[in-house]
Amino acid sequence: MATDTPDMADLKVAAQDPDAEAATDPTFGVDEKKLLRKLDLHIIPLVMLLYTFSFLDRVNIGNARLYNMEADLGLVGNQFQVAVSIFFVTYLLFEVPSNLVLKPLTPSRYIAFIAFGWGIIATCTGFVHSYGALIAVRLILGVVEAGLFPGLNVYLTILYTKQELALRVGYLFVSAAIAGALGGLLAYGIGQMAGISGYSGWRWIFIIEGLPSVLLGFAAFFLLPNDIDHCYFLTPEEKKFANARHLRHYGVTESAQKFSKNDMMAAFKDWKVWLFCLGQFGVDTLLYGYSTFLPTIIRGLGEWSTAEVQLLTIPCYFVGALTYMGIAYLSDRMQMRGMFAVIFGVISIVGYGVLLSDSSAGVHYFGCFLVATGLYVTVGLPLAWLPNNTPRYGKRTTANGMQLTCGNAAGIMSSFIYPSIDGPRYIVGNAVSLSVVGMAACIFGFLWFWFARENKKRGEGSLKSIHENLSEEELAELGDESPRFRYTI
Repeated sequence: MATDTPDMADLKVAAQDPDAEAATDPTFGVDEKKLLRKLDLHIIPLVMLLYTFSFLDRVNIGNARLYNMEADLGLVGNQFQVAVSIFFVTYLLFEVPSNLVLKPLTPSRYIAFIAFGWGIIATCTGFVHSYGALIAVRLILGVVEAGLFPGLNVYLTILYTKQELALRVGYLFVSAAIAGALGGLLAYGIGQMAGISGYSGWRWIFIIEGLPSVLLGFAAFFLLPNDIDHCYFLTPEEKKFANARHLRHYGVTESAQKFSKNDMMAAFKDWKVWLFCLGQFGVDTLLYGYSTFLPTIIRGLGEWSTAEVQLLTIPCYFVGALTYMGIAYLSDRMQMRGMFAVIFGVISIVGYGVLLSDSSAGVHYFGCFLVATGLYVTVGLPLAWLPNNTPRYGKRTTANGMQLTCGNAAGIMSSFIYPSIDGPRYIVGNAVSLSVVGMAACIFGFLWFWFARENKKRGEGSLKSIHENLSEEELAELGDESPRFRYTI
């Protein structure tokens, strides 16, 4: 186990509700592995497709840049960087509110609306003819896309237990890697359509890559269940067992699964949540800088054609995705997040050190692989780590929204740290990325240490005076503040 004390996830719910034991002991004749396979088969492919095309439609502007987009629109100075970053202004404003309306509007309806909306808007980007129109489209795109990733992250916590979450959140980051690799391949192929119907290649990139999202919106409406009870592919016994699995975790009481204003405010008052937010800002600077400007970085490493640049990005994303899936599996099995976040943050730091060094193009390309190796692990695991340590739905939803909002604020900064005039070495951009990832690794290292120490204290059985007269049921209602709760480290 990850701590010296028994994991509360392995204990029966009797500690918080003596009458609930009968509901959690039986398996209702259901094989848990088969149940998980059913959930994965029906949920994960659609979720991955949604995030793949969401991320693709968000960052394909970096690929479009290679096909004369700036010249056609008359962009000068830092106008391209402004167009990239302006997306995050509305994106950030709507992330937390979007999470709060996920349950009332139901995931199937809300996520379907988001996908349909961003698909239409992303396609419209291919028809803009001025800088002002580009800015307007990017702002609207930020509004509709704001709810997708936070919503999917919370949605997965409704269907899966804390021991299964990192791997499933990992599928979202694999989707981002697929989008990066697919974006390069698609841009290479679609870019050859330049001149068809009088449109430049970059216009076709936006038009063609936006249309699948519209279709996914329709699919999500019909295929995405709102919760376990609406999983049309499960039998009644499987639904009972799937719901009962969540009751294995300490703090998962009936009231904990309902939204409350007090739980929402608890997220804003928790210093640990704010540290997660700051750390996420650091690693998301890496994510957005790397994903949007990797083609630009590689182009600066040698005399490459546009097609070669696109193809050279693909192996980097493949390595990043493969690494994350392996580490996410280990992290779920060991129930440890902090150790892996720190180790792979350091690997990305080394990668940026290589990019900053005065070395050959081949060595710099190797540095891109090192950055990719640590990228998705250090970005993705904290997004499973914080929900693991917030059992109450209101706090979890708000905290996760805050974490993603602060993290995505990095998208504004990352848009400006790789200006064309800094090529081919991009010293400033790589140095900034190295620094903020270093900061994030230190933060996650501290949280890892604090959670482990707090678990040890709680395992010794000492109670604070405010907890001494509370019943076990009342302690369970405290969520992560309960002395009985054990943090995932």
